[in-house]
Amino acid sequence: MSEENLYTFENPEYRKTYWHTCSHIMAQAVKRLWPEVQLAIGPAIDEGWYYDFDAPFAFTPEHLSKIEAEMKKICKERVRIERSEKPRAEAIAYMQEKNEPYKVELIEDLPEDAAISFYTQGEFTDLCAGPHLDHTGRVKHNGFKLTSTCGAYWRGDSNRKMLQRIYGVAFPSKEDLEAYLQRIEEAKKRDHRKLGKELGLYMLRDEGPGFPFFLPKGMVLRNTLIDYWRQVHKRYGYVEISTPIMLNRQLWERSGHWEHYKDNMYTTVIDDTDFAIKPMNCPGGMLVYASEPHSYRDLPLRVGELGLVHRHELSGALHGLFRVRCFTQDDAHIFMTWDQMKDEIKNVVKLFDEVYSVFGLSYQIEVSTMPEDHMGDEKDWDFATETLKQAVTEMGKDYVINEGDGAFYGPKLDFHLSDSLGRTWQCGTIQLDMQLPERFELEYVGADGEKHRPVMIHRVVLGSIERFIGVITEHFAGAFPLWLSPVQVKVLPVTDRAHEYAKSLVAQLTDADIRAEGDYRSEKLGYKIREAQMQKIPYMLVVGDRDVENNTVSVRTRTGEDLGAMTMADFIAKCREEIDTKKKEV
Repeated sequence: MSEENLYTFENPEYRKTYWHTCSHIMAQAVKRLWPEVQLAIGPAIDEGWYYDFDAPFAFTPEHLSKIEAEMKKICKERVRIERSEKPRAEAIAYMQEKNEPYKVELIEDLPEDAAISFYTQGEFTDLCAGPHLDHTGRVKHNGFKLTSTCGAYWRGDSNRKMLQRIYGVAFPSKEDLEAYLQRIEEAKKRDHRKLGKELGLYMLRDEGPGFPFFLPKGMVLRNTLIDYWRQVHKRYGYVEISTPIMLNRQLWERSGHWEHYKDNMYTTVIDDTDFAIKPMNCPGGMLVYASEPHSYRDLPLRVGELGLVHRHELSGALHGLFRVRCFTQDDAHIFMTWDQMKDEIKNVVKLFDEVYSVFGLSYQIEVSTMPEDHMGDEKDWDFATETLKQAVTEMGKDYVINEGDGAFYGPKLDFHLSDSLGRTWQCGTIQLDMQLPERFELEYVGADGEKHRPVMIHRVVLGSIERFIGVITEHFAGAFPLWLSPVQVKVLPVTDRAHEYAKSLVAQLTDADIRAEGDYRSEKLGYKIREAQMQKIPYMLVVGDRDVENNTVSVRTRTGEDLGAMTMADFIAKCREEIDTKKKEV
């Protein structure tokens, strides 16, 4: 990054420092207004910051307005922010004197010989590792906003006290802030939970928290997406399997999940044997590979699975279709030789390119390297990591390094998608695995007649069917392309006399494999059109006496555009062309 961009919002580290400084300014404002409030933690997050408080009252919008006003004063005061250190015992005594028990607990968890850092701005001092800006005036007084409040358990423990969390966001200018707030308002309109209910796609119920229900229209969307997934994977040389949803403890011990992932698994006992519902598909895929002998001529072997997996997520983490307890993972495992690795990575990236472009989603690639708790030989890790980098580079693509964030069994590529609002979603991943083939003693017979160990790729393109549906619901704001829309055409007869003609049109569309419905209610035409538009149906065919007489249809789009009259053959041809080419816009 250039020197001039080092201290701008283009630099993620500067942005994080800016927001973290804002969290301290907010805490200082709260303590000025209500000295009895106790402080917990206040980190910078992906978009802004939050601070957790223990207050004897509930924060209301009126409280937030007062805090904002006080924050503006602190910014205008341009107070110097200075770092200092205290020995652990002295730091504890200092925070006890200030009646900050949460800070005391944090310090007590630090090593005995630790030097504890504090940051002071005027009368306010807070425990903090930093860094911070040099003075409060660096934060523009008209460029921040406190956005919301919620409850948050101390240290994320539901057995501890519920604190109050205040979220905020800030930018270097008022214009940047206003643009961000507008994006947030647009995002609220696109919320997949809201649209899912309005469009009759899916629902969540208290009877099954984190277990989504797909309604008839949602199933059409889901199955259309899965049909496309299958078409693409068939073209790229994948075979499809299905493995059991429940397998015994011995398997999960062999794969390592029983030791490392048991708390996130649903378990039961059958015939005095421990079983677990699968949280991932990989171990079942290993058994399929091991079920018959393989030659080097069989490799690479590309095996896909749309497997329903279950993971126990904390109730507070559940969020619509984005974070659920059961989901369908569009998994695939590729078994290959070491010298096939680069070509197979390229093949997967090419598949990702094709799929994401269909939805109009761009992406950034992240290379995650060897973590400290890795398994296996470092030479193998170095070779695998370098192969990932070379494959991406040779395809003319850029990447960023995420140091030490690989899985314990191998390095990976993560694909961060950007939607129509510029938000990013981590969906696709390509993970190299040198460990599971070893644990399951997978083999193939090489050209030399000897047995060898294959290397493996885990990969998902959508991530999970449920989450991806949530992503594209918000990306398209519920106005799906014609090929994805649960109802593609609504036929609207103007008079009762046109009902039979309208029904014949629905039949013709259905025969052409176009999803169509007729609206035969005794409602005004304007009402029917508005309702179809609210349901975001791509095309409406308005048919009256003249259309019956001329054997035509009057075509309207959900955006209100009148395409005029055309023959049914021409309209069907238009729809089929849009569906077959997966055109993104109507």
